[in-house]
Amino acid sequence: MLVSSGLTVVEATSFVSPKWVPQLADAKDVMDAIRNIQGARFPVLTPNLKGFEAAVSAGANEVAIFASASESFSKSNINCSIEDSLARFRDVVSAAREISLPVRGYVSCVVGCPVEGIVPPSKVAYVAKQLFDMGCSEISLGDTIGVGTPGTVIPMLENVMNVVPIDNLAVHFHDTYAQALSNILTSLQMGISTVDSSVSGLGGCPYAKGASGNVATEDVVYMLNGLGIETNVDLEKLLVAGDFICKHLRRPPSSKTAVALSSKKANSKL
Repeated sequence: MLVSSGLTVVEATSFVSPKWVPQLADAKDVMDAIRNIQGARFPVLTPNLKGFEAAVSAGANEVAIFASASESFSKSNINCSIEDSLARFRDVVSAAREISLPVRGYVSCVVGCPVEGIVPPSKVAYVAKQLFDMGCSEISLGDTIGVGTPGTVIPMLENVMNVVPIDNLAVHFHDTYAQALSNILTSLQMGISTVDSSVSGLGGCPYAKGASGNVATEDVVYMLNGLGIETNVDLEKLLVAGDFICKHLRRPPSSKTAVALSSKKANSKL
């Protein structure tokens, strides 16, 4: 349904240990289910070489690795220091390059950490450059706990842009404090053109209690439409996909656009 709406990249699953994230124990089954879907790329998260090998065996043709700009978050999320994680990821990137698989790199906690608080922009730039230099084709900068505002996002982006080409950058904003769209607009104005999002704002992070999901895809598309930016995404089809998954999960949508347009449609039938 997401691909039918026009989305061309959909992160499918994560090959992490089911011991740590039981919900992702079905990663291979997910890959089997989407194997014949055409028209989109389906990258998967791989935290280490073991996860990478499992992903390749399951048919993945694009992978992603995830580092942190916060030492404390790195230890809680992937159970090792930042430097140890980078060493681990070099092995993954090297293995991927041997079979010509593209690798995306994530940097989490780019403006704030649930343990350490404010994260220095210089630390974010350091981790981003390490990922880029080891061979990641794109670096996604993630506000994992959603505390960023344009006032903190701008200096972070400026620092990263000094060491990584802007065409290789993406942004990933959680909407905990309802700042995601403001931060995305700021990023667009600074020249970034790739934005991560989640249908109906689903998600969160098991190691960042209280953080909401990534910004809702519906809200991002609605804003971009209003700015006259072409996305090739059919908002109506996207709303149908969001409604489907929310009903399946028995939870209300986090997308303000979905709620507003649903209410408008219901009122028009009265």
